[in-house]
Amino acid sequence: MYDVFVYPEATRIAGVDEVGRGPLVGAVVTAAVILDPQRPIVGLADSKQLSEKRRLALYDEIKDKALSWSLGRAEPEEIDQLNILHATMLAMQRAVAGLHLTPDYVLIDGNRCPLLPVPALAVVKGDSRVAEISAASILAKVTRDREMVELDARFPEYGFAQHKGYPTAYHLEKLALLGATEYHRRSFAPVKRVLGLA
Repeated sequence: MYDVFVYPEATRIAGVDEVGRGPLVGAVVTAAVILDPQRPIVGLADSKQLSEKRRLALYDEIKDKALSWSLGRAEPEEIDQLNILHATMLAMQRAVAGLHLTPDYVLIDGNRCPLLPVPALAVVKGDSRVAEISAASILAKVTRDREMVELDARFPEYGFAQHKGYPTAYHLEKLALLGATEYHRRSFAPVKRVLGLA
């Protein structure tokens, strides 16, 4: 059940979420979404709670019906340079900046907000409490999952399509056996160890 966050002055509320803080490989991907109250989307929920089929259907519907949506990202090199928290904040800033409509309020999933030119509020478990954040979580997850499937086609031996880059036992085994790809995050401990940097 969604909470109702009421901002008397706000007419355009953007929700922002990220996917990919925990994986050892690939970008952290963010999305920002301003929904259209005249075109409601039924079935929005935290992307992790939805089946892949439902996520894909909602992904297309969100892109079709939202007043504005945008993706942001931070690449592995930026994650290694800044650390994952700061890289995530940067990716969120990029997602908000990419909206073609300027929001007057931004709701961020989690417990902290990036520095933004408009008022913002962090909402813990926002992806299951705020429709705009749910929509953002779906766009970000489908986008990143697709990138992992593409990476899997280039490096099939790592199993990226299955574990999406997260440090599963299979991924760690292959990492130890095969070494790191250019897309692995060198600042993350399991990758550091394989590269002899730990």
